[in-house]
Amino acid sequence: MAAPKRNVYLEDRPWEEALEEYLAYLKKTGALDPGPPERIPAESACGRVTAAPVYARISSPHYNAAAMDGFAVKAASTFGASETTPRQLSVGSEAFPVDTGDPLPNGCDAVIMVEDVHFVSPQVIEITAPAYPWQHVRGIGEDIVATEMIVPANHRVRPIDVGGLLAGGITEILVHPRPRVAILPTGTEVVEPRPDLKPGEIIDYNSRMLAGLVEEWGGVARRWKITADDLEALQDSLSEALAEADIALIIAGSSAGSEDYTAEVIRRLGRVLVHGVATKPGKPVVLGAVENRPVIGVPGYPVSAFLCMDLFVKPVIYRKLGSVPPARRQIEAVASRKLVSPLGVEEFVRVKLGQVGGKTIATPISRGAGIITSLIRADGLIRVPRLCEGYAAGERVFVELFRAPEEIKETTVIIGSHDIALDVLANHLHRLFPEASLSSAHVGSLGGLTALKRGEAHCAGTHLLDEETGDYNVSYIRRLLPDRRVVLVNLVYREQGLIVARGNPKGIRGLRDLTRPDVTFVNRQRGAGTRVLLDYHLKKLGIDPGQIRGYEREEYTHMAVAAAVAGGADAGLGIRAAARALDLDFISLAEERYDLCILREYWDTPYIQRLLTVISRPEFQKEVAALGGYDLRDCGKIMWENHLK
Repeated sequence: MAAPKRNVYLEDRPWEEALEEYLAYLKKTGALDPGPPERIPAESACGRVTAAPVYARISSPHYNAAAMDGFAVKAASTFGASETTPRQLSVGSEAFPVDTGDPLPNGCDAVIMVEDVHFVSPQVIEITAPAYPWQHVRGIGEDIVATEMIVPANHRVRPIDVGGLLAGGITEILVHPRPRVAILPTGTEVVEPRPDLKPGEIIDYNSRMLAGLVEEWGGVARRWKITADDLEALQDSLSEALAEADIALIIAGSSAGSEDYTAEVIRRLGRVLVHGVATKPGKPVVLGAVENRPVIGVPGYPVSAFLCMDLFVKPVIYRKLGSVPPARRQIEAVASRKLVSPLGVEEFVRVKLGQVGGKTIATPISRGAGIITSLIRADGLIRVPRLCEGYAAGERVFVELFRAPEEIKETTVIIGSHDIALDVLANHLHRLFPEASLSSAHVGSLGGLTALKRGEAHCAGTHLLDEETGDYNVSYIRRLLPDRRVVLVNLVYREQGLIVARGNPKGIRGLRDLTRPDVTFVNRQRGAGTRVLLDYHLKKLGIDPGQIRGYEREEYTHMAVAAAVAGGADAGLGIRAAARALDLDFISLAEERYDLCILREYWDTPYIQRLLTVISRPEFQKEVAALGGYDLRDCGKIMWENHLK
């Protein structure tokens, strides 16, 4: 039977407008009403949201209490005491020993600290200063007065609130029920997590990520079974989920493909209010409702899914709990490189952050909607407005933070050439110095030196071969950084060569084979040291790059080149460690030197000294060597330093 005709129209509305309309509709239909409150023990209320104001049943303290160890007295009986005219008080009739927290004896209204008394005898004390009424006394209700409001309604309970509730004699409180959120993964190709995947199978990790976000925001998540791309099956799953849930999230199937049924199934059972918003990523979101329950179609790409959750699902959950989402902290930063964005959509760009010379540097990382690691590595988000084409390098931008500013201040910023050893370095750095982290942006060796010139990094990874001398990096530094003092420290020597498929089915032996019509190549980006190395060897061999199929196809890391070969390209130039990581074959071409070019002004700072400590450790060097294709004979050695006046 042919599938029903579907409405695949995607809108292009500003997301704020779409959210406002959606929330207004849900409020009007009662879909945001929290539901009957639950009564729970106060001591287990952390993270829950109060359904009513909570008033103290008792005062705290509920008696006049000594605030210090010492002697309780009647203040009037101490008047006149001084250094020259000390006053003696009888213990047991005029002065009564008390410990902190003890109730005051009848008739007493002050406490004299034990440090301020002199024992004339066991039964007589002497004081040299008068006590004033209620000195060192916690009066009834000093903290909480009976009938006083401790927390208001729609308040998310914190650990300190639990303490206050119990102090006020409250053992149970009314809270809003946690919204029950059904998460429906869809897709014939989607499978439960396992390592032995077949081509075309995709692990269902999105539903776990979404469930974690729901729980973090105060909801209760339940993952539903994976539903194949079938309209009737999806309709049955959604109907079943809505019988138990307050909110339903359908993962994938929200775009306009031949098997994208999310919008259609929501229309069948209820109403679609929005299908598509002007964001990048996250455009094909579906905002709908079925039987006064929010139903949201979440895009299948993980970054799009996260953004959709943050923009649309989070406000729904919070409002169903009687509150609004807290705003993320923002800081001002400087864009480390040009950031181009299309007009007409608001783009959310993930960035790494670090503080260099008093400036916070924001370096964009991978912008693909399917790259979940870009969220893992990101320190924050830059929002590029719809009517803005992006930002120039060095332009000021605002960043919404994923991490605390204090952590960002402890981040060493390395911009330049990619190497797997930097990932090992970042791990060892954080293990040895838990307060520290490493921000590594892969823009190529030339891009790294340019970032140093602009004062936007502490150091740069570089492996630029001088074709005339055969030396590495120095001539480029002299040309690009003539006025900056730098120190060149070796990290590794590494093997560069051709990465080819396991078994080398095309029989590739060297660079000349790249000109064959049956060979496809994947290159590194312009400015990368690997690209410079390739062009150097092509020139030596008299090979025109235009003869190489794929010379213009660019990747930004060695692992990306290896992944491209694993995905079907015949060859790419990269390091042996990348080939080994993906179980590919490798044809060695040359050994090259990979250095860290460090601005001298940061040499004595923790940013650099911590790095030098780590790379000198045998544990770090052993782990890098085990990756394959590395020689660490000069690791940590100063290879060159200029001495500008």
